[in-house]
Amino acid sequence: MKDKQASFAEGASSDLSAPLHVGVIMDGNGRWAAQRGLPRFEGHRRGVEALRRTVRAAADFGVRYLTVYSFSSENWSRPPAEITELMGLLKFFIRSDLRTLEAEGVRVRVIGDRDNLKSDIVALLEEAEARTRNNSKLDLIVAFNYGSRQEIVAAARDLAREVAAGRISPDDIDESLFASRLGTRFAPDPDLIIRTSGEMRLSNFLMWQSAYSELVFLPIYWPDFDRQAFQSALETFRARERRFGGVVESEKPKVMTAS
Repeated sequence: MKDKQASFAEGASSDLSAPLHVGVIMDGNGRWAAQRGLPRFEGHRRGVEALRRTVRAAADFGVRYLTVYSFSSENWSRPPAEITELMGLLKFFIRSDLRTLEAEGVRVRVIGDRDNLKSDIVALLEEAEARTRNNSKLDLIVAFNYGSRQEIVAAARDLAREVAAGRISPDDIDESLFASRLGTRFAPDPDLIIRTSGEMRLSNFLMWQSAYSELVFLPIYWPDFDRQAFQSALETFRARERRFGGVVESEKPKVMTAS
């Protein structure tokens, strides 16, 4: 498995114009497999390989935070056999790649609800976070058993409890305080969100955080996502003119003066 063992820093070319934080909705594993007459598990397995490529490319391109949508809170509605396969792939990825991630400066962080996860899964996630805690080259944020609406509700509930306890006043609540209760409180909002498979929606992913994110939708399935596709998305991002609700200089009306 040369691709897996290759250094994440190989060919590094940090780019100051790269987005600081990139979110990725890794979509299309099942359809990739169906298109080739393969079982869905093979699509998920190839999706793990695409994730390895993406982590390596993110570090090479100078991205500081990479958030990947690995398993949504809605994915539990999938067939039990497929869920078992996905959990197995998660274990495999962490056990086989953690040493490389640790050595190459990648810090693993996991966001999402852990309350209903099996103890062995929770232990594995905690191990990945603990072993990479001191790394600072790239934060790999894994959105696992994650849903943005659920995250927002949990943040609101947390603040409501603090108000009820008298620790804060309702007037203390602003965007900054609310954001400090979200799973991504340690990271800036994503500059860019990429979704594969041609679907054009966020699907309950980082909805608060993506208020001003640039969105790039690629017509390829996730297992086919590679360095070139990532670079193409970054080039699209760089070509965008980000306004954040304001007006850019070129759009401002000229002031007419009397001659």
